Amino acid sequence: MDSRLIEMLACPVSRAPVFLAEARQLIVCPTSKLAYPIKDGIPAMLPEDAIKLEDTDPLLQQKG
Repeated sequence: MDSRLIEMLACPVSRAPVFLAEARQLIVCPTSKLAYPIKDGIPAMLPEDAIKLEDTDPLLQQKG
């Protein structure tokens, strides 16, 4: 996924910056502790598509 696209995206819930967890094909928002799946190369950034992350999830430690 293009890093320029990631830089333009924001979490639809918190409006905070997000980052790409490429190995797991997720867009992650550390602020709202949500991860958005990437389906067929397209980020599914709807709140109802979000995966709630636990505080201990290693993804939350990657960036933020």
